[in-house]
Amino acid sequence: MTNHENGYFRTIIILSAAVWLVVMNTTMFNVALPNILNEFQLSPADGAWIVSGYSIILAVSTITYTRLSDYLPIRRLLITGIVIFGIGSLLGFFAESFALLLTSRLLQATGASAIPGLSMVFAGRFIPLKKRGRAMAFIASASSLGFGLGPVIGGIITEYLDWNYLFVVTLFVLVLIPVLFARLPEEGVSKGSFDFIGAVLTGLSVTSFLLFISTFNLLYLVAGVAAIVLLALRITKTTVPFIQPDLFKKQGYRLLLYMSYLGFTTHFAILLLMPLMLQNVFGKGPSIIGYIIFPGAMLSAVAAVYVGKMLDRYGNMKVIYLAHLLLLISTVIFYFLSPINPYMTMFGYMFTSFGFSSLSSSTTNEVSRILPSSQTATGIGMKQLVQFVGSASGAVLGGILLELNGLTYSASSFQLTYLFLLVIMVLSLGMAFLYAKKHV
Repeated sequence: MTNHENGYFRTIIILSAAVWLVVMNTTMFNVALPNILNEFQLSPADGAWIVSGYSIILAVSTITYTRLSDYLPIRRLLITGIVIFGIGSLLGFFAESFALLLTSRLLQATGASAIPGLSMVFAGRFIPLKKRGRAMAFIASASSLGFGLGPVIGGIITEYLDWNYLFVVTLFVLVLIPVLFARLPEEGVSKGSFDFIGAVLTGLSVTSFLLFISTFNLLYLVAGVAAIVLLALRITKTTVPFIQPDLFKKQGYRLLLYMSYLGFTTHFAILLLMPLMLQNVFGKGPSIIGYIIFPGAMLSAVAAVYVGKMLDRYGNMKVIYLAHLLLLISTVIFYFLSPINPYMTMFGYMFTSFGFSSLSSSTTNEVSRILPSSQTATGIGMKQLVQFVGSASGAVLGGILLELNGLTYSASSFQLTYLFLLVIMVLSLGMAFLYAKKHV
């Protein structure tokens, strides 16, 4: 690589640190969720909105930032997002009600959404294709490390201090502002129009969908359908719409979105279920839960170096297959072996975390390969939106399936959900075979 390219790759490392912190912010609250449910007298489905509500805002805001990156400098957008994230963290530390807690989480999400999506856009824009797999895998490994360290740090803080102190940890992301300001390249402001109405309609569509699957209230379904219809009309009448219809004309791109959605749904459902199962079936405290989840994330973070090399050497499709195999093995382990003892959960999550990061990096790298440069930022942004919708869906669906058994928190009620996730991953593998047959 040239000196410029080496400098850009070092910037990827710094961006990965920011990704690690904001992703860790998500999973820290998974471990604290049982305590929060007890403190505010919430059901699992209601409490899951601390996680899934965060993901909804991430979904909509991520594509907003990536769309804006076509016109505004990445540096300006990233620093703005980090500042908003810091304000939300400060507010959350002083939250004494569920409403204020949820508000601070949503504000955090508004800022945090700038970081993962724009990091991927930066890699797609400045890292050459032959080395891009390493960059994508590095960002994905930072996400995996965040997913794994979150439960450990969250468990220790929740058990020995209080869940409010989880917000203090995330304030450290503010330290990266001067570093990123110095290292990110200067870009000019391009002329263009931003479809604000389309962004609002997209947000309403996503939110209504997730509210419906969590409550089965038909009013949310009607609102969602209405928002989608209005969004479709908006797309046809706007020169540069928020959602670009040309992307969805590509079957290969659609299949990559479907696989990403199902992978994120599976991973976040497991992240919700593991702490609840370990606490209610095996009587484990928050810190022990974190230690049980941690090895899987560490394995994924270490293996991501090799995943990046595999992407650059063997191509994306072989890593996509590997990711599905790992996720299928993990759901089988959770279904058959998790009731035996808590260490089966540790064993299963090793496959989950490794498989999830491999699927995330390989599908994103494939998107950057098949789309023209003019559509890369929007395509990655849409993929990020779909992934975060999947993460919110996973958290909500996990809570709903538990409630189907009357909140008994028995081992069999958890197994029912794991069986559902196994079916999801079989479906996703079928899509991977279809993609390889027609588009590779």
